[in-house]
Amino acid sequence: MLTSKQRAYLRGLANPIDTIFHVGKAGVTPELTEAIDNALEARELIKANVLDNNLLGAREVAETIAGRTHSDVVQVIGNKFVLFRQSKTKPVIELPKK
Repeated sequence: MLTSKQRAYLRGLANPIDTIFHVGKAGVTPELTEAIDNALEARELIKANVLDNNLLGAREVAETIAGRTHSDVVQVIGNKFVLFRQSKTKPVIELPKK
């Protein structure tokens, strides 16, 4: 669980990064979940976009993926959301202390 200070720090880091995943009409598939899981291990912080043809909202998609990948939802704005999970092998992002 992230504190508000850690969440604010991660929002600042996520601002310049590009969206690397798009959740479309198919929704949250096992393949998408696996790809996001791999990206979180490699990058720790990712940004994704929920397309308009999806039946779910961005908050619902973010919570579903976060639950399946054991990550934290940093931010949801409009159709975009940011996820964070500390890498198990080589952590890159050092969070502020709790």
